[in-house]
Amino acid sequence: MGSVAACHHGPMAASTAPGPRVLIVSPAAASANNGNWHTAARWQRFLAAVADATIRGPGEDVAPGDADLMIALHARRSADAIERWRAARPEAPLAVVLTGTDLYRDLDQHDPRARHSLECASRVVVLQEEGLQRLDAATRAKAVVIVQSARALHESRGPDDPDFVAVGHLRAEKDPETLLRAVRLLGAQGHAPRVDHVGAALDEKLGEAARATAAACPGYRWLGGLAHGAARRAIARARALVHPSVMEGGANVVIEAVRSGVPVLASRIDGNVGLLGAGYDGFFPVGDSVALAALMRRFLADPAFAGALAAQCAAREALFLPAAERRAVRALVFDLLPARPDAR
Repeated sequence: MGSVAACHHGPMAASTAPGPRVLIVSPAAASANNGNWHTAARWQRFLAAVADATIRGPGEDVAPGDADLMIALHARRSADAIERWRAARPEAPLAVVLTGTDLYRDLDQHDPRARHSLECASRVVVLQEEGLQRLDAATRAKAVVIVQSARALHESRGPDDPDFVAVGHLRAEKDPETLLRAVRLLGAQGHAPRVDHVGAALDEKLGEAARATAAACPGYRWLGGLAHGAARRAIARARALVHPSVMEGGANVVIEAVRSGVPVLASRIDGNVGLLGAGYDGFFPVGDSVALAALMRRFLADPAFAGALAAQCAAREALFLPAAERRAVRALVFDLLPARPDAR
């Protein structure tokens, strides 16, 4: 990686600006319409009343002198911006927000850029409690949990609305193939649930698999990428969300489903367990399309089971209220800038 700046942190002198200047670095642009971008945009809104918050996307200039604090999403993909900030501002506060690929791939594989980003960070943020368990003791000591949120959105279901919806761009980390195999298996067994699948094909082979499944299984529709509002409405109109990811930092779509009163059928990975709770009954083993198909079939055939999952999700909903995330984001900023008046 070449030479890196030493990473020292300390108190920072107060600015004369009316509010702190916060630079949010996102590895995704608005056009990506993915979780990283939505997190950056939501945090900018939460800070608007108390700080001057600006988002910089990939390829955009990050000028360390233009802010009092940097919040960088993704330890590896934002590593260049993190290194420039720390080299130019060795005492300035820096928060690094860990994504699923950070926690469950890059750090596991000892990626030097991701590791250096953690060493530079004044605070490390994980998006659900289970994420803390993947950190070493030194990193965990400066880590905080900020659970993401979503506004409530409820829709009346119509007769043509799907039984299940899956929302996530078609890429390996989201494991759409497990859902596609489950849909085909259910069709072969004489069950044909209506499944809407939302997400752009970031991997063309996965797009081809989705098109082939749509041709073979009339109940399955691949809708491609949708705007965020349309995707939220698709979730709210379904009976359940299917979320088969192999790695997640803390999926926005799971939170959005819960905030719409829609139960979730999810892979048993830390990112989903951290949001839904270890005792949740709607998990299936990662990559197990047979188990997912059985869970989908049971959900449709057993109203008591479907109701129990809905009740378990409802019991988690208070964790995902925007007011709670807003308080946590503002606390992150003002705890790192103690000379500022607390505007929480």
